[in-house]
Amino acid sequence: MTIPANFDPRQVPFEPDRSGLPAVDPARLTPQALIERFSRHVEWEPDFRHEPRFSERSLRPAAVLVGLVMRERPTVLLTQRTAHLSSHSGQVAFPGGKTDETDAGPHATALREAQEEVGLAAEYAQVIGSLPLYTTGSQYEITPVVALLHPELELSANTFEVASIFEVPLDFLMNPANHRYHRMPSPHGTRHWLSMPYHDGQQERYIWGATAGMLRNLYQFLSL
Repeated sequence: MTIPANFDPRQVPFEPDRSGLPAVDPARLTPQALIERFSRHVEWEPDFRHEPRFSERSLRPAAVLVGLVMRERPTVLLTQRTAHLSSHSGQVAFPGGKTDETDAGPHATALREAQEEVGLAAEYAQVIGSLPLYTTGSQYEITPVVALLHPELELSANTFEVASIFEVPLDFLMNPANHRYHRMPSPHGTRHWLSMPYHDGQQERYIWGATAGMLRNLYQFLSL
């Protein structure tokens, strides 16, 4: 199912997370704790890995940068895509995109795309690891690359792709109380996703779909 241009996920009913799982302890969200967690191998299975396929094309590798800004209260760097784009227009997303042949792996893709989209210089980013692959319905096989970002980072939006750059507190996103479950039938099987709406004092930042799924996987990973 290709999502219509006028589709509004806010109109799809949701259920709150009823798992009773706790929020990630803030002590696990410090730079030292995050680096330690990504250095430690633990077997686990993420909740969100695949979306119902709606494209016949073959899988294409891609990467996104899950940038954790190490402020006194850590945040996640996100973008609002511009409304005219042919893919995922107007949606909240991590900086990222498809892998180029010249990229030396997913980390290089994520950093290159972040520089192109939001002007993030590589010296402000410390890559500490990655999360499991996430395959979209459009057949992008995404590697979420996790990096610690220096709080004095300088950013500049590529206005063709990015309508705005913003940050959401990491502890808000790492709390299942803020996760909502949506389900909707489609010709390609039941489509289900998470949303994590965040009000920043000026507007609602509606985080959903692949971005929310990868954030839920990060929650699982940091909870282990």
